[in-house]
Amino acid sequence: MPSLPLRTALARLGFGAQCPSGCCYHPGSFDSSPLVSASLDPAGGQKEKNGSKMRVVRVGTRKSQLARIQTDTVVAMLKTLHPGMQFEIIAMSTTGDKILDTALSKIGEKSLFTKELEYALEKNEVDLVVHSLKDVPTILPPGFTIGAICKRENPCDAVVFHPKFIGKTLETLPEKSAVGTSSLRRVAQLQRKFPHLEFKSIRGNLNTRLRKLDEQQEFSAIILAVAGLQRMGWQNRVGQILHPEECMYAVGQGALAVEVRAKDQDILELVSVLHDPETLLRCIAERAFLRHLEGGCSVPVAVHTVMSDGQLYLTGGVWSLDGSDSMQETMQTTIQVPFQHEDGPEDDPQLVGITARNIPRGAQLAAENLGISLASLLLNKGAKNILDVARQLNDAH
Repeated sequence: MPSLPLRTALARLGFGAQCPSGCCYHPGSFDSSPLVSASLDPAGGQKEKNGSKMRVVRVGTRKSQLARIQTDTVVAMLKTLHPGMQFEIIAMSTTGDKILDTALSKIGEKSLFTKELEYALEKNEVDLVVHSLKDVPTILPPGFTIGAICKRENPCDAVVFHPKFIGKTLETLPEKSAVGTSSLRRVAQLQRKFPHLEFKSIRGNLNTRLRKLDEQQEFSAIILAVAGLQRMGWQNRVGQILHPEECMYAVGQGALAVEVRAKDQDILELVSVLHDPETLLRCIAERAFLRHLEGGCSVPVAVHTVMSDGQLYLTGGVWSLDGSDSMQETMQTTIQVPFQHEDGPEDDPQLVGITARNIPRGAQLAAENLGISLASLLLNKGAKNILDVARQLNDAH
């Protein structure tokens, strides 16, 4: 297959040549009809087509419409790259999908949206699973790895307004307007900036939350990820985008992850071409920052990353639950250009749960060290106390 043109942004960073990975993919450029192969051998195996056998790859996903759209996106790219294979999509419910009356931060389970999918991987019921990267813990269970991180969509948050408040912003909403979000991170950052608003928990998939907003009078607005709204084709509902200066985003937000069995070399090689180098390095830094802080959805932690002219910039912050106490810092590291591939054995190819053998190890280590260094800086300045208090208060309520 001939190499594709190098994207301008990556050209400045010295990435040799863009792999034929669909990194230039933009929502709407694929047929969104379900890409499901009908008859499947229970053991995984092969399927007859025109007298020849084709490998069938089983793809696990959550049942929500957004999850299916995201999975169809990944499968469409894989079908383009591997036309000799068939794909079957297997949808299932996760713990996070089933518990809808409790805030995510109260449930106490780190793998709310991944555990059941990983169980299917372990039992060889599926060959790979597609996640929103922000849902994937920074430490994976033994035997699993993230084999691909696809090109990131806009990682920022968006405000969607009740129809009667279209044209407003958070700043201009009436006093004591209720704003729905299930994220401690968003509440901690926004309630100090907008003290006239009341932030309330809202659960459910995107369809459910929008229905609650439009059909009930409880919320004046809700806050959702821009990427999810774009993938659903609901860009017209975005009333306000919250830029990082207003609200930094969650670790990995806007990126899709493909999780596989770590020892399944065939599947690992199959999906590895989906890695987007810039997204990968940004997310390694973000995940290393979160892991070293020992953060999660039960404490307010947020990030912002930028890659420009061979430099990777990471801004990270921690907040008290009410946002009254906070700490933010920015650090940067040089990503060597042009990249040099290093030879030699690797004891553990994973970094923060990610395997990317087609991306130079030195660049990955630089990104990981950036995240660890920034977390260490914040911890040395007292971030642990902020997080410990936030965790205790969250557990007590």
